[in-house]
Amino acid sequence: MAAHGAPHSMHSPGPLDGVRIVDLTSVLLGPYCTVLLGDMGADVIKVESFDGDSTRGVGPARHPGMSGVFLGVNRNKRSIAIDLKRPEGRTVLLDLVKGADVFVTNVRRKPLQRLGLEYPEMAAVHSSLIYCNAAGYGADGPCADDPAFDDIIQAHSGLAALQGCFNGQPQYVATVMADKGAGLMVALALTAAIRHRDRTGRGQQVDVPMFETLVSFNMVEHLYGRTFVPPIGEAVYPRPVSKYRRPYKTTDGYLSVLPYNDGQWLRFFAMVGREDLSADPRFATLAQRTVHTDMLYALIDEVMATRSSADWLSLLRRHDIPAVEVRHPNDLPDDPHLKATGFFEQVKHPSEGAMLAMRSPIRMSDSPVGLRRHAPRLGEHTRAILSEIGYGDDECGALLEGDVVREAVAEETTP
Repeated sequence: MAAHGAPHSMHSPGPLDGVRIVDLTSVLLGPYCTVLLGDMGADVIKVESFDGDSTRGVGPARHPGMSGVFLGVNRNKRSIAIDLKRPEGRTVLLDLVKGADVFVTNVRRKPLQRLGLEYPEMAAVHSSLIYCNAAGYGADGPCADDPAFDDIIQAHSGLAALQGCFNGQPQYVATVMADKGAGLMVALALTAAIRHRDRTGRGQQVDVPMFETLVSFNMVEHLYGRTFVPPIGEAVYPRPVSKYRRPYKTTDGYLSVLPYNDGQWLRFFAMVGREDLSADPRFATLAQRTVHTDMLYALIDEVMATRSSADWLSLLRRHDIPAVEVRHPNDLPDDPHLKATGFFEQVKHPSEGAMLAMRSPIRMSDSPVGLRRHAPRLGEHTRAILSEIGYGDDECGALLEGDVVREAVAEETTP
């Protein structure tokens, strides 16, 4: 990974070039959404309280407020720090919104109502604004005002219970699946709303609740027999929750092995000396194999324990059967494929020094997607943003002096 002073797409316009997003989100759901939009070229203005986004303090950091987690999900954004509980602070935000295309928040509805920042107030100052609230729950249900965090939504959406199929008790997925899954859905909804606004000139209110998003995500396959009315079976697709669906232990490590189609299974049976299973009607079709998943995966579990990972990989690849060694997150920066594609780039952050940045997995031939601006310090762009929306030097000074807004304190640059 060669070091670069500036990423390859730092100065290239992206597909959302010219779109301005006022981003009143925090933690991971909203910031993950807006980092995707920022990667695509949108001008994302991150509105923060004086305490800053809580993820600024999550994980290792060279300077306070600039943790690894924050740096990873807040690139391509500018930060302005505003006290929104002050009337003058609310006025600053509304002035920001007047020149924006999108306003997105994941603040709960009641606090937004108290602040006077719901859709009607915003639409009154900008009629073609796209306004998005990524709340925990849909507004029409009894949970509308309940707090929602990743663990809560994993539990409520059925995801934790599905994970419990492996060891007999519910457990969470070891990534913030609910936050990031909902963030992706919000990004999709906003790009569609931008397209609609560009075509019709009309803004609109967009609601993408976290709970309903994760239920839709989980139940695509797991509605299963409950798809039909009346039901013709239970919910839960059996293959993904088989207790034998796991990385398989070899004599010296672990492999993921997945024969899937008819040809792969026939080759696997021959490879492990179980040709007799090729004629077994229980394994003749995908539908039948789904019913008998445990038996098949138990066979893989048994035979994988007899050889080394390298031996199995050589044999499986020769028979064109999908398999890969299990990688730990610590291994990924040195993964040969990721190194060849330049996925991890060593870049230099203006205050945080050398760091690894992940390239966007999206590649576009005519409108590059990627890193254009490093993650900001809290309030780093306060004065510049105020100037852009028409505040003069005296007005900026008065707001700073009155503690309505704050700007970043200069940090010593890390080599």
